Amino acid sequence: MAKRRRQPGASEGAPVELARKLGLLLTELGLSEIDVTIGEVRVRLQRGGVPVSAPPALAPGPAVTSVERSAAASAAEIDPASGVTIEAPMVGTFYRASSPTADPYVSEGDLVKEGQILCIIEAMKLMNEIESKVAGRVVKIFVENAHPVEFGQPLFLIDPAR
Repeated sequence: MAKRRRQPGASEGAPVELARKLGLLLTELGLSEIDVTIGEVRVRLQRGGVPVSAPPALAPGPAVTSVERSAAASAAEIDPASGVTIEAPMVGTFYRASSPTADPYVSEGDLVKEGQILCIIEAMKLMNEIESKVAGRVVKIFVENAHPVEFGQPLFLIDPAR
């Protein structure tokens, strides 16, 4: 059985590192898709939705419901300095539940424990569980289910237990 020779300097994490760098480039240049092949490694990243560099829509949005107002009010009550923001540790797709038919891990207003699973981020066909860094109450969920997220993008705002 023939062994595959690794190129000097190549590491097992090279595709992941390449994907991270390409993800940053994707955001920086406002691209919606990028496909790169280096040797035997091929990485293709595709962003759904609107490019990051797109200007915000100036058209009037839908009317704000009382539920949205109460969520916005409760988020405004939390001093951002005292709230803990859980950020995306990687580029991927955000999922609030383990399957499309399952209940979400958490909802706004839920109490969470440190280490409790908040969501899943799918990256390169791997499901990564994102856990809470603190115990407290989920004040705001910033991302819609099944939407793409960027590295460092805020996912949740948690008011820590006092």
